[in-house]
Amino acid sequence: MNFKKTINFSLWCDFIERDFLENEFGGLIEEGIIHGATSNPAIFEQAISSSDAYGQQISMLQANENKKIYEELAITDIKRAAEILYPLYEADSDDGFISIEVDPTLCDDAMGTIEEGTRLFHAIGHSNVMIKIPATEAGYVAMENLTSMGINVNATLIFTPAQAIECAKALNSGIEKSKKETKAVISIFVSRFDRELDSTLKVKGLEPMKCGIINATKCYHEILKIENKNIRTLFASTGVKGDEVDPSYYIENLIFPHSVNTAPLGTIKEYMKRDEFLISTLLSEDECDKYFVKLASQDISLGQVGNKLLTDGLEAFKVSFAQMLKKLKK
Repeated sequence: MNFKKTINFSLWCDFIERDFLENEFGGLIEEGIIHGATSNPAIFEQAISSSDAYGQQISMLQANENKKIYEELAITDIKRAAEILYPLYEADSDDGFISIEVDPTLCDDAMGTIEEGTRLFHAIGHSNVMIKIPATEAGYVAMENLTSMGINVNATLIFTPAQAIECAKALNSGIEKSKKETKAVISIFVSRFDRELDSTLKVKGLEPMKCGIINATKCYHEILKIENKNIRTLFASTGVKGDEVDPSYYIENLIFPHSVNTAPLGTIKEYMKRDEFLISTLLSEDECDKYFVKLASQDISLGQVGNKLLTDGLEAFKVSFAQMLKKLKK
């Protein structure tokens, strides 16, 4: 499997935890299985809550406010991941990135997001870091501003083609202003559409487990239209819940040129068990649109569903962030 060379497709790992970084992470990179990594507030909350690797640093930071403790922990991990990934980034600047998300409570605060994103990027001090920003109205402003300063951005929580278009416009404008090889990815969330809609689709006699991939494919087409080689589509939320399909279903069906798939560690391991690795069939934009018309005829509005999923996603990250902060004080 060498989709990187043939179609510029990369597999990134949607997981970060201190022991993992010092052990398995480097091997996955050396074997050419993964080419980058991503994180979010929920991933950090899980890592800090379930791992003993953070105890000593948390104890040393107890005099600080909760958010300061979190940032020190996160910056330590992101720095380490960036160091491990740097040779890959140096060889191919499309890859070798690690993402860190701004405080999710800043999702409607453009200036706050810009300030925090800039501060985190410089505190980490590695060029192969992406600042992760939710695709809200404030987020679009922040994306353009940060990329204009040469700061790489991972636009996240994209559920609709309209969001994908706005992200692509903002990032393209910022990258052009930067006059640097600033990089960006636009993270399309996939599986949450299916978890939200599958029971409804089954009742209406429509095939389940299709909506997320077709919606993501439509977003992919929209992003390609911007024609900026420094912006790639990233397919996120690609873990499977339940046993209705193969665990690596959302990887197998979204291997497209000039794109990234960030998947949970378990999903990646299941995918690597396959006997054969194939480029996915890419539906045309017209085929995607016809599917949306079929859903609309059954009174299903993907725009409304996408807006709900964005609201739910923002709230889930805020809850994870708050829960994590509470656990940091002894």
